[in-house]
Amino acid sequence: MKRIIAKKTLREYWEKHSECEQYLKTWYETAKSSNWRNPNEIKQTYANASILKDNRVVFNIKGNSFRLIVKFNYERQWAFIRFIGTHTEYDKINAETV
Repeated sequence: MKRIIAKKTLREYWEKHSECEQYLKTWYETAKSSNWRNPNEIKQTYANASILKDNRVVFNIKGNSFRLIVKFNYERQWAFIRFIGTHTEYDKINAETV
């Protein structure tokens, strides 16, 4: 991905939840260096990712302790961080509209 918007969201989260810092940094570096053109290519890297409508993907972070929702624009190679939270927090939101 050429651009990930916004790393600040991830950084602020891992500053409060240090147990997921390295996992989020690894996801960020992997995403930044990837050239995913569709959800199937994401699944090749992250087999446990859940593909949602509207180009959204849910990633399991730290053995599914945390959930990361990202909306992709494959054509422009942009990734928009839409949500990061615990599995419990994730269960309280609508992943397709957040």
